[in-house]
Amino acid sequence: MHTFTTILQKFDEKGEKTGWTYIDIPLDITETIKPGQRTSFRVKGTLDNYAIKLVALLPMGRSGEREGGFIMPINATMRRGIRKEAGASVRVTLELDDSPLPISADLLTCLEDDLAAQAYFQTLSRGHQVYFSNWIEDAKTTETKTKRLTQAVMGLSMGLGYGPMIRYFKKQKAD
Repeated sequence: MHTFTTILQKFDEKGEKTGWTYIDIPLDITETIKPGQRTSFRVKGTLDNYAIKLVALLPMGRSGEREGGFIMPINATMRRGIRKEAGASVRVTLELDDSPLPISADLLTCLEDDLAAQAYFQTLSRGHQVYFSNWIEDAKTTETKTKRLTQAVMGLSMGLGYGPMIRYFKKQKAD
């Protein structure tokens, strides 16, 4: 694990990341964690004593002091966990997180009831399975999650991948 102390920062009022709280990750740290990496990658570790996992480091392009550098967005859950806001100092420990992305337990349970949908789901690449899983798990309400589970199982039983399934149900709603 790599440990360092840094300051929570916040993007100002201009740009696509307006309002984000983040930390800069020193280039020597990212080079040690994943040498030569220039695209996003996942890490795990701690912010102070708050455990983090499945968190992506994002490349910050080629402007001035950020040449080839990375940032880690610090979301509201993380800020509540460390009880800190922009301007505060935070102790960071990081290591590569190469664990497989989890698949929604609710989706896997529902697929057990539809063998055709389950069989098709198993033919999809892991990344494609994760699209379905994330879409379901990102639902904010129980009603939305239930609707998405139903649509996913129906779409999979019809042999539809994620994109075609979304378009199919969007068209059904419009008709």
